[in-house]
Amino acid sequence: MGMLYTGNNPQVMPYRDEHLAMDFTQQAVVLDSERVILTRKEYDLLALMVQHAGEIIPREALLMQVWGYSPEIRTRTLDVHVRRLRKKLGGYADQYIETIFGVGYRFQPFHAPRFFQHIAAKPLMAMGA
Repeated sequence: MGMLYTGNNPQVMPYRDEHLAMDFTQQAVVLDSERVILTRKEYDLLALMVQHAGEIIPREALLMQVWGYSPEIRTRTLDVHVRRLRKKLGGYADQYIETIFGVGYRFQPFHAPRFFQHIAAKPLMAMGA
């Protein structure tokens, strides 16, 4: 995720793919042109994962960064919030938020499948004779 430095205040560049957009300055999330309403903690969790897209973020790090919980605290709040986020991301949820069992979570940017059409070497039909 790119950083834009303006004076002493680093700002994270907005995230955008084919379906999801996040504006970190406005704290806005848009999915397929529809604004997604998130709680403060849901937003903080998604923002942290998006800003570290492709990286596995351990549960302990997410709990510390978003909730301020130390590693000694045992809680299911992270799992509950991830489940709520997935529900709000709808059909894209499993593509965006990957569970790394026993470790944590990873945000994966959306990558649409690419289909390449085979180009015929010969014309399909001979024209005129």
